[in-house]
Amino acid sequence: MKLFGPLYLRALVWSRHPKAPALLAGLSFAEAIIFPVMPEVMLAPMCLSQPKRGFWFATLSLAGSLVGAVVGYLLGHYAYELVRPLLESLGWLDSIDAQVASLREVLAQSPWKAFWLLVIAGFTPIPLKIFTWASGIVGVPMLPFLTSMFVGRGKRVFLVALAIRFGGERAEKALHRYIEPIGWSALVLLGGLVGWLLLRGHAA
Repeated sequence: MKLFGPLYLRALVWSRHPKAPALLAGLSFAEAIIFPVMPEVMLAPMCLSQPKRGFWFATLSLAGSLVGAVVGYLLGHYAYELVRPLLESLGWLDSIDAQVASLREVLAQSPWKAFWLLVIAGFTPIPLKIFTWASGIVGVPMLPFLTSMFVGRGKRVFLVALAIRFGGERAEKALHRYIEPIGWSALVLLGGLVGWLLLRGHAA
């Protein structure tokens, strides 16, 4: 099943809009709360068209993601029960509940384990909203939460900008070509990490 490729193609259209920087920040904000399109698929062609502004675009994307992460966290913390019917209708409830259960168990073992899990989560192509909501529901402390989002998502967007700056069109085409296997591989790796942390906690 293809998931990441079609979203990439849709975001390419937005990247050519005259107000693309504002759209990128808005997309990054919305993706951290509810929207399914990943911001880096819009970021890459923007960096390709204006290489010297690539790091500025990455900064806009990171800022939008951080503000959205706070909103997603607060919604998860204060409004989760109210929006459960909506999440269920969108088909996201099972994913969020599973992440909440895993994160709650990891947090009970050690806040630092939760921090590193969120850092890695922010670096993967998995929709950020799953982790922002789950962190709010579980009650991950705000400072570690924001730091993990800054490090994890910051690595991602700035690496995209750096890759396009040095690799040019070839790097952008590679991102398009391999977005499906990269996305699904990240899901498998994250699942393995969660399993390893939980097994290690039970063995301790």
